[in-house]
Amino acid sequence: MTKQNLNLFSSTLTIMALLTLLIVSPAFAAGEKEGVAKSNETLASMEKININKADAKTLTTLKGIGKDRAVKIIEYRENNGPFQKIEDLMKVKGIGKKIFEQNQNVLSV
Repeated sequence: MTKQNLNLFSSTLTIMALLTLLIVSPAFAAGEKEGVAKSNETLASMEKININKADAKTLTTLKGIGKDRAVKIIEYRENNGPFQKIEDLMKVKGIGKKIFEQNQNVLSV
C-alpha cells in the first residue's frame, strides 16, 4: 500500500467514524430523554399503599417494613379497626417517626 493510499484510507476511516458519531449521538440523547420521561411516568402512576387494605406482601415494599412489622400492622388494624389517618401507623409497635416519614408520601387510608 502506498503512502497516498494509506492516507486516503485513514481519512476515509476518520470520516466514517465522525459520521457514525453524528448519527448515533442524537439517538442516544433521545433515548436518555425517553428513559427519564418513562421514569417520571412510572413514579406518577405509582399507586399509594392503602394501609387499611394492604396485605403483608404489599406492606413489606415500604421502607423499613419487613415481614414482622407488616404482620404487626395487620394485627393492629384487625384489633383496633381501620386507621383513621396515615399518622396512626405510628401507633403500631415498632413503627416510629423515622419509618413513617420515609413512607408518608406513598401511604393512604
